Amino acid sequence: MNGKVDNRAAPLKPALDERESSVEPFGGVRGVLHFEVGAAQAGERLDRILVRAAQERALAWSRTRLKAMIEAGSVAVDGVEARDPAAKPREGAQIAVAPPPAADPGVAGEDLPLDVVFEDDYLLVVDKPAGLVVHPSPGHSSGTLVNALVRHCGASLAGIGGAKRPGIVHRLDKDTSGLIVVAKTDEAHRGLAALFADHGRSGSLAREYCALVWGAPDAAAGSIDAPLRRHPVHREKMAVAAAGRGRRAVTHWRVLERLGPASLIACRLETGRTHQIRVHLAHIGCPLLGDSLYGGGFKTKASRLSERARAALAALGRQALHAATLAFEHPITGERLAFHRAPPDDFMLLVSTLREAAPRAGE
Repeated sequence: MNGKVDNRAAPLKPALDERESSVEPFGGVRGVLHFEVGAAQAGERLDRILVRAAQERALAWSRTRLKAMIEAGSVAVDGVEARDPAAKPREGAQIAVAPPPAADPGVAGEDLPLDVVFEDDYLLVVDKPAGLVVHPSPGHSSGTLVNALVRHCGASLAGIGGAKRPGIVHRLDKDTSGLIVVAKTDEAHRGLAALFADHGRSGSLAREYCALVWGAPDAAAGSIDAPLRRHPVHREKMAVAAAGRGRRAVTHWRVLERLGPASLIACRLETGRTHQIRVHLAHIGCPLLGDSLYGGGFKTKASRLSERARAALAALGRQALHAATLAFEHPITGERLAFHRAPPDDFMLLVSTLREAAPRAGE
């Protein structure tokens, strides 16, 4: 070795955050970030310097986005616009970055009812009704949760990935009701995405669903560890796959109440695959009431219900699944947040009618 120390990974000096800059190229613009180039970064490309600076501040800015910001004149070095991403600032150079306003999301805001459970400058938690699609897609270009959020949040959306849109980190099926958290800023989106990627295995995330299923599991509680993949024939469906052929999926469940031909159970997700709870419960012979996609034979089973319960199931008109509990550590403030919402009235009416006809203990 020649005795030299490689300091290229040393962090940029955020010196100008604590003191006044002698040169302010973006006077009056809010949200300007300042950096001082240290010896370890001197001679590096400007876009690479800013990528590292963004990572250190947990900003979800890609090199492509930063390059576009430089070329658009949103970056200055020593008070002068720097439009060349390949420029190599000297040691001690003062860099100022003025993020451009978030672009139009391309999604129209719509005045739709929203049950907002919690909201601050960074995120919001919504109790989504059954029947509401989360994100615009072919066949659902309007009338979605995202359309409602664009209207509700308005100017408070700081932008996700450069676009003024809400950050969706998890989804609920159209006909599943319950709690969903949405990011309003890049930083919150990045933190929430990390939490949901971990699914509570080592982080603070906790999610629990209420489900009404046909039959009754043999035990009081258990786990389903069965990989999932797209159904080989029916492409709108998911299916349990052979070992090594699908993505790992784990659902933990416990029985809350036995209701004659049906049961009320709670499900906790360890992974978050498409239709996971619906497929897993059908796999163990306990499909969701009202699930026409995975509850084969449910019409025959419905004949075993009381007249009132059959009417309540028909009125429900969907799978009996509700995201009841959502808890996590706030990605910005660190505060522990926990929310619980009971299932909607039509779900609870079905529970009560099943309860009326269920045999009582000792009978």
